[in-house]
Amino acid sequence: MRRRLAVAAATVLTLSGCTVAGNAAQDGKEQLVVGYQSKTINTVTAGTLLRAQGYLEKRLGDKYQVVWQDYDTGAPITAQMMAGKIDIGSMGDYPLLINGSRGQQSEQTRTKMIAVTGYNLHGALNTVVVAPGSPIKSLAQLRGKTVSTSAGSAAHGLLVQALRKAGVDPEKDLKVENQQPPIGASALQSGNVAALSQFVAWPGLLVKRGEAEVLYDGGELNVPTLHGTVVRQQYATDHPDVVKAFLQAQQDATDFLWKQPLKAAEIVAEQTGLPAEVVYLYNGANGIATFELPLKPELKQALQNDVPFLKSIGVLQGIDLDAFIDSSYLPATTGGNGAVLSGTDPICKTPVGAGAGELWLTGEETTQPAADATCLLKAVKNAEKSGKQVRAAYVPDTVTGTRWFADKSIWVQDGTHFLPFITRAAAEKYGKGTVITYAQAVAAA
Repeated sequence: MRRRLAVAAATVLTLSGCTVAGNAAQDGKEQLVVGYQSKTINTVTAGTLLRAQGYLEKRLGDKYQVVWQDYDTGAPITAQMMAGKIDIGSMGDYPLLINGSRGQQSEQTRTKMIAVTGYNLHGALNTVVVAPGSPIKSLAQLRGKTVSTSAGSAAHGLLVQALRKAGVDPEKDLKVENQQPPIGASALQSGNVAALSQFVAWPGLLVKRGEAEVLYDGGELNVPTLHGTVVRQQYATDHPDVVKAFLQAQQDATDFLWKQPLKAAEIVAEQTGLPAEVVYLYNGANGIATFELPLKPELKQALQNDVPFLKSIGVLQGIDLDAFIDSSYLPATTGGNGAVLSGTDPICKTPVGAGAGELWLTGEETTQPAADATCLLKAVKNAEKSGKQVRAAYVPDTVTGTRWFADKSIWVQDGTHFLPFITRAAAEKYGKGTVITYAQAVAAA
């Protein structure tokens, strides 16, 4: 499997999913070509949201024409950067490492990682899902099965590490298909694969649609995962002011997301066709992703720890991480509180904290916080009694803290307390109380 995945990943890396813009400037303007992934919504501050709000164009002025190129994954962005046809791009951690490694093979192709977009310190941006009603209830039951993932992605890394932790040999005990996210999603629906391991926003989207249920929450692995911004070194050397303007614009987008997370989610949803409820799951207040430009020490260490896996599957020869990471272009001010829930729970009348849930009612321009999972259920019940429609309800997993849809969670009633879990296995492992459905939990709250 190792050789097949290495060849497949290398093949994907050389393919482009988008028409390449020419180098000719229009109306005497110099082109800046930006590669992004609209549906990989933890890169929105360097992609979809940034583009929609026009922050980069405002920062650059009339001298530059920004050409935006949209891709499904980071691999084709890297291929175009190596060819000198994309100047700045954004992608996940594993593709970033592959980008840096490939760039370091030649002085002309060197790249620099200059900022982070979104991250999760526990790895919850990646998830393994199965079809609804699947008999597979644990990773160990994937033995002898076929699983879809994108070779060389962080979702692939999650799959391999989680399988090994569960005592399953990912090379000998199952077949792994290297597929783009939408292809893998179709394969799961058709029954051609038993499970799908993918990155944001595919797991949330499939679960929201009722087309999948979670088998393994990436937060269980407790390994940081991140997305970031990368630039061609030669371009940065020739145009340092443009690179700094890009990161200032990325900070503008980050500030907007921090201050107006609901509005930001709706903008991204409109631009991508993704449901706003799914975007907000990841990018909203207390969302699965945290947006911040600086590379935290624990994130840098996570990148270093990812290198052996990428070497083991043959997609990375090696990388000088210190030479690849460059924080010198960051704006002077990048700090903030992030998009966090605050205020007082209107039902339980208590301040909200880290374990807060959130209720989004149809037709409402704001959401309401819930102090805990039990208070959230009471808020849902109250809304339903008032004839209001729940657009989305979010609640953190009892063990991992990963935020998820309340109506897609597995619930445990333990006396007067109600505890949500993303997977049935986690709910059953809890060992106390009674496993119940979401509807039963709402009724009993």
